[in-house]
This record gives sequence, C-alpha cells and structure tokens, in this order.
Amino acid sequence: MTEDHRLVVVGGGVAGLDVASHLASKRAGDRRLRVTLLDRETAYVWKPMLHTIAAGTSEASAQETAFAAQARSRRFNYEPGEAIGIDRERREVRVAPLRAGDEEVVPARSISYDTLVLAVGSRANDFGTPGVAEHCASIDSRSEAIAFNDRLRVCLVKAAVSQRPFTVGIVGGGATGVELSAELVQVAQIAEQFGVSGASSRLKVVLIESGSRILSPFPERVADAVRVKLAQLGVEIRTDARVASVDASGFQLADGGAVAAELKVWAAGVKAPAFLDAFDGLERTRSGQLVVGPTLAAKNDPRIFALGDCASPVLPGRDRPLPTTAQAAHEQALYLCKHLPALIAGRSAPAFRYHDFGSLVSLGGYDAFGSLGRFGFFDGGFIQGRVAQLGHALLYRSYQARLHGFWKGGLLWLADTIARRVRPAARLSSDV
Repeated sequence: MTEDHRLVVVGGGVAGLDVASHLASKRAGDRRLRVTLLDRETAYVWKPMLHTIAAGTSEASAQETAFAAQARSRRFNYEPGEAIGIDRERREVRVAPLRAGDEEVVPARSISYDTLVLAVGSRANDFGTPGVAEHCASIDSRSEAIAFNDRLRVCLVKAAVSQRPFTVGIVGGGATGVELSAELVQVAQIAEQFGVSGASSRLKVVLIESGSRILSPFPERVADAVRVKLAQLGVEIRTDARVASVDASGFQLADGGAVAAELKVWAAGVKAPAFLDAFDGLERTRSGQLVVGPTLAAKNDPRIFALGDCASPVLPGRDRPLPTTAQAAHEQALYLCKHLPALIAGRSAPAFRYHDFGSLVSLGGYDAFGSLGRFGFFDGGFIQGRVAQLGHALLYRSYQARLHGFWKGGLLWLADTIARRVRPAARLSSDV
C-alpha cells in the first residue's frame, strides 16, 4: 500500500487555512495527501477584520473559525503550536512547547513533512525604532487584536471617570492604520450614545505617516477622499512625520517634535515573521520574505512552497512585488489548491498570474472608498459609499462561502446580521 504524502501547512491565515481545507484527502499521483495545519492560535479571523476587533466594533468570537472544528469538518489535522525552526535535511518543522501560563502543556516537538507550505503572514516592521517593542501595541493577529481591545476599554473607563482627554497614536497610514482610526472614532460615538458623556470629545486619534500621504499603495483620488473624511471625523493626520523613538509619553519625531499618546499602536511597514530567519540557504528579500518562483516554490528547495505576505514571487513579465493584501494571498491559495497536487506528483503547472481586482478601504459605518482593477470591462475607476461598503463586505462573505461551503457561508452571514441587531454595537464593558 502506498504511503500518504505528508503535506504540512504552517500558518492558518487567509491562504493557509484555504489550502489545508481544500487539499485534505486529495491525491497527488497515486498518493493521498495527509494534511496537517500548524498555528499558534486556536482560531482564524480574516485579517482585514482585525482592526474592528481591536476597536471593539466586532466580537472575535462571532468572526472566528475554530481550527479544530474546521479540521474535523474538512478532514485535516490541526496541530496547535508555534513553528520556531526547520530542518530541511530531515524535513522537519520544529515546534515550541505549548504553555498555559507557566505550565508546559505540550513539550517541544517536531512535525515531519514531505511537502511544506508556508503561509505565516507578516508583522509590522518597526525598522529598529527604539521603544516600539516596549511601548507599542500591534494588531497583526487575533490574540493581539483582543489584547489591544482589552487595553482600550480600560483606558476608556479611566478617561470617563477622570474626565480627562485620552489620545490614541497610530503609526502607519496604510489600510490598517486608516481603518482603525475610523473604528476608534465610531467606538467613542457609540459610547456616548450609551451614556458615557463626552466620550467623543475626550478621545483623540492621531495618525502618523512618514510618507507624503496616507494610503500610498492606493490611487491618489482614494487617498485624498479618505483623508478628507478622516479629518471630518476629527482624526488628526500627521504626514511627513518620521518616528525617531517611542517612550511611555508618546512618539518622538525626527524633526524634534513629539506626539503625546496614552495608547500607542505600530501599524507601519511589512516584515516577515522571525520564523523565516531559520531558513538558511534560501533566498529572502530585505523584509525577510521568502523568494519563490512562478509556481510559488522556493528556488533552491522544490519541497517548500510559500504564499501570502511571507512570500515574494518572481513572476514572468512582472517587475514589481505583489501587494501584501488578503486579495493577493487568496489568489495564491486558489492557485496552489488547483496545481499543488500535480506539482507534488512531478508534473508541470502554469505560472501563477496575479489579477488586480482593485482596492477597498472601509471607514467603519461612515463611508468606504475604493478603486476597480483594470480587467475585463473595467478600466480602473473610483467607487465610494454603499457600493464600496458592499464590495468590502462581499470580499469577506465570498471567502467564508469558499471556506465553509455556500449554504453554511450564507447561514454565517445571516447569523452575523441577526447578531448585529441584538448585540451592543461595540464592546464597552471592562473587567476593571
């Protein structure tokens, strides 16, 4: 009897969970794929939703997909734990001990693979700025978003009791920083509606961007419209402002200025996770991404594939890197779901091709803006308002349908819609 082919997927984000869900029990030639998903989190949340969980306008429990439940439904294995290294000769992924507080629940271990798929996403890049690690929060994962919301609610309670101003400083004028800014304004307005007098006037949001404008990857018309709307909402935007250091009081700028902030968020830059530092002998970019070829395989190791934010594909006819977006990661996942079994079996596959379907940015319940991609009947274009908000929602719902199936995905959408009618509009209570 032919042994199963061990396919290990590290990272259960938008790309990794898709690959694990759709390739489990498929065949590569005459061998069945035995798929294992490794992730340090217990559940997945669509990354473009993390800022809403951080602000408290969405509940993590209502948006997450539990890995154990998905594994049972789609027949792959889920291994909880954090990948900390790799032995390419022995084809093993080293996993850190699993702890509950100070107690070691599961000792360090290794997971063997025949083919390895890396979908470990990215993290914010502090560019070596002093004080960021000690004083700034990040929202690159589900657990970080939940932790930030816990801190935010405590700060809001303190501000309400003391009746003093409270400032949140956000470094990074990309989609995460911009969308988080709007969600924070919305939380303050909701708090005021629930009786927290003066919440909107006491909460101040400052968005700091080192470049000349926010949303630099977006068309200028979109960036300008977003800037105008954020200003109307009361968000202070500081462009051409490079942060030199961070301390307990706030941000010290390179020009000698300062931005005081009680709660500090770093959402600038993109950097591959530290796990990839263990990949000796494989080409990586300056930001740590693994360089992969047209089939998303590592150049010097055909047993390793990478996709999403942690990968930098070298594609025919394209001289620019792919954007680090959920859309790009999803397209790469679709490609591997279709062609990885053939590649494992030694057959050829066409090169991956990226299609730009446009960009969207949502400012909570206030507005949304975006641009259409240049394909088919479309040749770019600007959209805003309900059309853009619907487009933003459909991206998430279509992914849910692919992950869970059409009917279950539709039921999840219905359940979420009903829940939004009966739940409070934001998490406002605190355990203090």
